[in-house]
Amino acid sequence: MQAKMEQRSFIAALLLVSLAFALLLKPFFTPIFWACAITVIFYPVYRLLMQRFPKWPNLMALLTLVLCVVLVVIPVLAVASSFVNEAVTLFQKAQSGQIDLSKQMEQVRSAFPGINAFFERIGIDFDQLKERILNWLMSAGSFIAKNAIALGQNTMNFFLMLGLMLYLTFFLIRDGEWLVDLLIRALPLGDERERLLLDKFAEVTRATIKGNLVVALTQGTLGGLIFWALGLPAPLLWGVAMTLLSLLPAVGAAIIWFPAAIFLYATGEIVKASVLMAFGIGVISLVDNLLRPILVGRDTKLPDYLVLFSTVGGLMMFGISGFAIGPLLAALFMAFWQIFMREFMGSHAQAGEEPAAVDGS
Repeated sequence: MQAKMEQRSFIAALLLVSLAFALLLKPFFTPIFWACAITVIFYPVYRLLMQRFPKWPNLMALLTLVLCVVLVVIPVLAVASSFVNEAVTLFQKAQSGQIDLSKQMEQVRSAFPGINAFFERIGIDFDQLKERILNWLMSAGSFIAKNAIALGQNTMNFFLMLGLMLYLTFFLIRDGEWLVDLLIRALPLGDERERLLLDKFAEVTRATIKGNLVVALTQGTLGGLIFWALGLPAPLLWGVAMTLLSLLPAVGAAIIWFPAAIFLYATGEIVKASVLMAFGIGVISLVDNLLRPILVGRDTKLPDYLVLFSTVGGLMMFGISGFAIGPLLAALFMAFWQIFMREFMGSHAQAGEEPAAVDGS
């Protein structure tokens, strides 16, 4: 009896200490997550280097980290900085009247007289819609400008988090296999289940970051390049916007380039509008269908509706990191239920089993 009470007391104390430690690490959740994600992506590089130079694990881990910084961290910082600068400049021009958004929307209405009739048919007043869009654009520009100032004031904090992420990444790359084995021994879920969940974490992280992000970056880059080639304003800003929107299923980069093409038609730029429309349909929109099956794989892909809701929910809850965290949580949710169905509801409730077709005869 006393032994059982001591065991329960120890488990309660263990949970309490673990919860306190988790709260202690809460401010560092983002760098810890990205350290784990980067390790998953770049660990095959470290393993390849270790096959050639097995006696120098520290040096190979450092070399892998340097490769990560050169290929990922520096380009992301450069693009983010340019994006914020272009967004602030565009917002200031709109605020000062150099860019008259209201006039440009009126040009679109004049060029396409059927717009009013279309919106009236579906019960939307075009003037009210215009005001809402203008207010939203100004609010978005103001938000970016304010956050740019806040980021400048918190530069030290940003680079501290970046340094912590890179520092942790080094040790996760070097000691990854040992840490995974330690985690499997420590967790009381059963070794097979734990390996399945860790495999799912690695699989979805690679699919989301290496796959979906590469597809989104490709679409955003192509969109930014065609905007630049056609002489449209702020091509980097719109390229980054298309990259972010390409992360969302059923949304995509078309929400940027299609209205831009319509505006060019409205202002008489027929050749530019036609080039942009053809490039958007024939190149940008096809990238998803061509690259995603190669980089992600249909067998690891979550349903599009689940990806959409989990991505948007992740962005709302975790900020920009949510595009990866949201689908990851959705995949782990699915994995836990798959294990439950397989082990506790019998062999007929297998994970991923397609519903039987209904015979209508």
